[in-house]
Amino acid sequence: MERETMASDENRNSFEEVYISYFSKMKHFAREYVVSDEDAENIVQDVFLELWERKELLNMPINLIAYLFTAIKNRCIDLLRRKVMIRETADKLQEEHLLTLRMKYYSLEAFDQNLFQEKDIEQILSEAINNLPEKCREIFVKSKIEGKKQKEIAAELNVSINTIETQMGIAYKKLKTELKDYLPLFIFLINL
Repeated sequence: MERETMASDENRNSFEEVYISYFSKMKHFAREYVVSDEDAENIVQDVFLELWERKELLNMPINLIAYLFTAIKNRCIDLLRRKVMIRETADKLQEEHLLTLRMKYYSLEAFDQNLFQEKDIEQILSEAINNLPEKCREIFVKSKIEGKKQKEIAAELNVSINTIETQMGIAYKKLKTELKDYLPLFIFLINL
């Protein structure tokens, strides 16, 4: 029991010496790569915590400095890899958002107000809806014009919800083609 206490005290003393001697150097090393003082400190603290949990390493003939540098280097790599991945994902989402905004901008810019002088908006929409196949038109009108839920329509027409979804998909596809020159109208129509 006394030997274990002595060994434990020696490990604690060895650890404290290593910690005091190398903590600031290791933190400086980590900060050079991860830039953030907080990230560098967290990495070094984690490495020293791991060393404390594996304090038997302190009594082994290993190159402790090499061990610390390698452990810190690996944690820096992990952190930087995560940050790069997060940044790339954010950039990709931002790029997609920008493309969506541009598409909407160009769509509205190309939207010719003169088209409405030829025909009334309601007439354009009505013609597009009337060109749908009968069952498709009936389901579309009940959903988008009358504001009924798919479940209601399915019960009313004695069809499955899958049929309602399929017919709505067909309606959207045909209306998109029919209203290709009136993209803002199509967007308005599907968001009713």
